[in-house]
Amino acid sequence: MNARTADKPAAPLNLQGSRHPELLAAIDMGSNSFRLEIAELSKGRYKRVDYLKETVRLGAGLDSEGMLTEEATQRGLTCLSRFAQRLKGFASWQVRAVATQTLREAKNRNAFLARANQVLGHQIEVISGREEARLIYQGVARLQPSDLPRLVIDIGGRSTEMILGHRRTSTTTESFGVGSVSLSLRHFGDGQFTAEAFRAAQIAAGAELEEALTPFASCNWQEALGSSGTVGAVAQILQANGITDGSITPEGLRWCIEQCIRAGSVDALELPGLKPDRKAVLGGGLSILYTLAMHFDIESLKPAKGALRQGVIFDLEERIESARSHRHHDQRDTSVRELQARFHVDTAHADRVRQRALELWSGLKASSRQGDATVTSEPARELGWASALHEMGMMVSHHDHHRHSAYLLGHVDASGFSQSQLRKLSTLVLGQRGDLGKLATHQDDPSLMDQVLCLRLSIILHHARTPLPTRLATLSSSRGKTVLSVPAPWAKLHPRTMHLLEEEAARWAQQSARPLSIQEIKA
Repeated sequence: MNARTADKPAAPLNLQGSRHPELLAAIDMGSNSFRLEIAELSKGRYKRVDYLKETVRLGAGLDSEGMLTEEATQRGLTCLSRFAQRLKGFASWQVRAVATQTLREAKNRNAFLARANQVLGHQIEVISGREEARLIYQGVARLQPSDLPRLVIDIGGRSTEMILGHRRTSTTTESFGVGSVSLSLRHFGDGQFTAEAFRAAQIAAGAELEEALTPFASCNWQEALGSSGTVGAVAQILQANGITDGSITPEGLRWCIEQCIRAGSVDALELPGLKPDRKAVLGGGLSILYTLAMHFDIESLKPAKGALRQGVIFDLEERIESARSHRHHDQRDTSVRELQARFHVDTAHADRVRQRALELWSGLKASSRQGDATVTSEPARELGWASALHEMGMMVSHHDHHRHSAYLLGHVDASGFSQSQLRKLSTLVLGQRGDLGKLATHQDDPSLMDQVLCLRLSIILHHARTPLPTRLATLSSSRGKTVLSVPAPWAKLHPRTMHLLEEEAARWAQQSARPLSIQEIKA
């Protein structure tokens, strides 16, 4: 996908089916709390319309084998059912739900997501730690602009994100596997506050964060902001007790830790500004904050106005505007171009395959009247991205490059994409050639198999890696039969391509429930 192609006008995005078309909604399924934010964006201005938060403690529900317990699952589903009630009348294009570290870790996350998607009525995306960090920064940068190089920190329930950025651009993003819930369970799980427990917790936090010492050193930023519930909770305690103006300082953190040790236990701790739902995770949160302050020379950490959920809404707005007009930026398109450059993809050939695959897709969907036939629909965009990256594995080896491409897409960090989206692209490029048996578990997903078919046929048509006329071939479907039509004169001049197409038709007949035929038509 090159810049020239991305600038081509696209069919308008269908923004129908909503009773509230002016609103966007984000759900942040964190390890400690689930949050729903509904906002209206107009001319660059952000207006919060509604905000719901529930302490779910999903992260506390991972057992010793990394499985999410049924009790924790039920807490999450109950919360999502309440969110679903609030989102009645919202169309799918208006809502984006993201899940973070707990579901990145949970071995049974697919089972949870299947139930959660049904309860919520919208698809939930599990995002990578670096994507979470990027979205956090986007929320902070848009709601709290600054010209200073800044460090943004978000301490979640099971992970801590650190981001360096300037103005609206994040330059370094990282996620570390330590959070207020996980650290509290490990070192304050008995509900007792002791000096020894705080020391052990700080050592554990430091061990996780040590690799960040050089990239996030104080010479790389001029102001520090914290966007999480942990930062907000500690800032409220310090302000309510007159220790600081709400800024988090090393002295203020030492005071908080002393109050915990003096109280002796979670149950006995009573402080102005401390909410009851924060008590159980305060020990871990304070230990991480104090470790950050000491290791990264943070003299003052100020609470930020933005957070992950606002970043999700801003990102959703960009996606909608990009799909609507292609004059706006979609981070996923940028990531695809970056991956093409990193893995030395033949972009001219990739673009030919992409254009042909989308051409076939439009014809197939228009003839079958199933799904959106426009190239701006999400399945069409997925097909376009898979086409653009189908040969990235050639950098590893030409032999079985489709398998290398699939592995890379399934494991790479790509800004804007959720982990589930990257796995979908991985499946598509895996299916670009060879037997269809490796897609046996996806045969009952007609949309995915349509994408695979269009990609495979496009690659065959362009197997000689040379330009071909537009509208050369059409793909249609009617009464359960799929037909690829090519001009007879062209077919006569390209016997090798026709041989490959006939082999492909035989493969679909033998290995899938979808018959495919190749038809030569008079010019």
